[in-house]
Amino acid sequence: MEKKHMVPEPGTEGTEGARRATGVNSVGAAATPRALRAVPNPEVPEKASRRKFTAEYKLRILKEAEMCQEEASVGALLRREGLYSSHLTTWRRQAQQGTLEALSARKRGPKPKAPNPLTKRVSSLEKENERLKHKLKQAEMIIEEQKKIAEILSQYPEPKDETKS
Repeated sequence: MEKKHMVPEPGTEGTEGARRATGVNSVGAAATPRALRAVPNPEVPEKASRRKFTAEYKLRILKEAEMCQEEASVGALLRREGLYSSHLTTWRRQAQQGTLEALSARKRGPKPKAPNPLTKRVSSLEKENERLKHKLKQAEMIIEEQKKIAEILSQYPEPKDETKS
C-alpha cells in the first residue's frame, strides 16, 4: 500500500489530527491577543480561612433539608449553599446531642487550661524561700567569720592592765 501525502487545510498548519502540536496556537487563540486572555491567578493565599457557621444558619439549613421532598432537592440546597452532605450529618448529630449550644461554632485547637488558684501562692512562697535562703547564707558566713576571729583572739592572751587594782 502506498502512503498518501495529505496537504494541510489553510489555518491548520502544524496540527496533528484533532490535536494541536506542542507550541502551536489554535486559530481562535491566535486571533486573541495574549494580554486580553483571562489568566487565572496561580497564587495560593498564605493561610486558608475556615468557614464559620452560626447556630442559627445551621438550624435554618437543617430545617430546609428536612422540608425537601423531591429527589434532588437536598443536593440542590447543598450546591446553592456551597455545603457538603457531611455538614448535614455532623449538624444533625450535634442537634441530637444538645441544644443550640451544640451547634455553635467552637474554637479549634487545645483548650485553654483553667488557671490554678494556688499558682500565685506557690510563686510567692518560692520567692520568700529564695530570700530566706539568701539571708541564711549570709548569717552562716557571719557566724563562720566570728568563729575565726574568736579563734585568732584566743591564741593571743589578753594583756593585763596594771592600772586596775
